[in-house]
Amino acid sequence: MSVSRPIGPDLQIHNPAFIESMVGRKSDTCIDGFLGIRHEEISAGRLVAEFDVEDRHLSFIGNMHGGCLAALCDHCLGVVLYPVMSPGSWAATTEFKVNYLKPVSEGTCRATAIIEAMTKRSAVVSIRVENVTDYDTRLVALAQGTCTVKLAEERPD
Repeated sequence: MSVSRPIGPDLQIHNPAFIESMVGRKSDTCIDGFLGIRHEEISAGRLVAEFDVEDRHLSFIGNMHGGCLAALCDHCLGVVLYPVMSPGSWAATTEFKVNYLKPVSEGTCRATAIIEAMTKRSAVVSIRVENVTDYDTRLVALAQGTCTVKLAEERPD
């Protein structure tokens, strides 16, 4: 007999305004703007974000540079935390690791980030990145990282 368990810790949404402002959003600035990252789904402890692979993301050998996938993972590592932190708090990546599994040269890169564990001051997040094309969906990277959480009440005035 198999018993299923919920994915990640039991988390509550503390910042619904963040979700409303991010779903469907595509930034024009920073690394998420360069990649064209869109936030497709956000809930308590889960984020799905993606970007379309463009010629400017490809190296001279025709594959996307791993740094693009690393940037996607790092972006998701922090963003997934904001709905479950109190407004005004912020998260900073402490460390993360990426395993590159397959090359990417076209299609869409879709990252699904899950909060695996979270305390008041830190969180561990896992991220699966798939490459979606017209003919296939392949797992291309796995990542895991840790973020430090800085609480809103700790900010100097």
